[in-house]
Amino acid sequence: MDQDFFMEKIHLTEIPTALEEFICSFLMGRKKEPAQAEILPIPGDGSTRTFFRIRLLENAISYIAMANPPTTEYAYKENTAYLYIGSHLKRKGIAVPHIYAWDLARGLFILEDFGDHSLQDATKASGDPYQLYQGVIEILLKIQLRGRDGFDVNWTCQSTHYDKTVMRKYEADYFVRAFLEGYLDYHAPKRELGKSFHHIAQMASTAAPVYLMHRDFQSRNIMVMDSEFGILDWQGARLGPLGYDLASLLIDPYVDLEEGIKTRLLDDYLSELRDMDNKLAEEVARTYPYLAIQRNLQILGAFSYLTKVENKTYFESYIPIALDSLRALLEEVGHTSLGPLRSVLGEITLDITPSHV
Repeated sequence: MDQDFFMEKIHLTEIPTALEEFICSFLMGRKKEPAQAEILPIPGDGSTRTFFRIRLLENAISYIAMANPPTTEYAYKENTAYLYIGSHLKRKGIAVPHIYAWDLARGLFILEDFGDHSLQDATKASGDPYQLYQGVIEILLKIQLRGRDGFDVNWTCQSTHYDKTVMRKYEADYFVRAFLEGYLDYHAPKRELGKSFHHIAQMASTAAPVYLMHRDFQSRNIMVMDSEFGILDWQGARLGPLGYDLASLLIDPYVDLEEGIKTRLLDDYLSELRDMDNKLAEEVARTYPYLAIQRNLQILGAFSYLTKVENKTYFESYIPIALDSLRALLEEVGHTSLGPLRSVLGEITLDITPSHV
């Protein structure tokens, strides 16, 4: 078995040395010829992690290699969360990739390959996204309800629960810092805006944070494999309210679902809940608009940060869609406490061509 040839071959794709060795060891452990493996980089997204596809030429079997070197304490915690939460979801019958091998000390993983066809891609190609999303709604409920059983909050890498601190510091303040100030160079009256953010967080936090929450449940993290769905990027999961992940799915700028489809899917979700617990369905109906606003603030903060700081300008074309969504949600809720935030958004104009989703 020519390991040196394998190393020389995959080095051409600029794979970190540690990952080269890890891939080689994995393949040899499965009695596969490393020299017959094709290693292809997978384009990154908003993450600092790097991904490669390992394709065995003899039988077309493929795997995914992921590297997230634990150069910081947070990176190590993120990798640990990825391993333990992913294993938990797999045990609960949730369709997440099987983790074949891992090395937490070096931040290396070998995963099952769920392909390249995301829900975003499938929605673009579909004549009826509503049918697609009905199946995703079923999986979401399974994650939220089945996934909370036996979930250990010590696995989490960010916060154990989605709470007011997350809402204000990592969503509302992030929106101000990254979008208003960092992206637009717009300096709003923070005391007045704080009144809006306080009301939003106050209402959103009346939903019980006791269900498993993915926290990035959007179309690029949901893969479509024939008629099945697979879930990616669960490392930020924690306990939280039901409505947040639902909002992440429905207001997702990557697909920009029509309002009528959003309404039908929300109704479907609430109908499923009513069959199990009518009071819980009422709670979700009451708090969903506020959780959707929270998610929208986070989206605008994240897209602005990735555009301006990380120079990942791909995300910029989705900012107008997210901004329109936030404006619509604020109008829908209509509470007087939201006036300062509505006023600020009314002064904003963007010279960006929205992405054609």
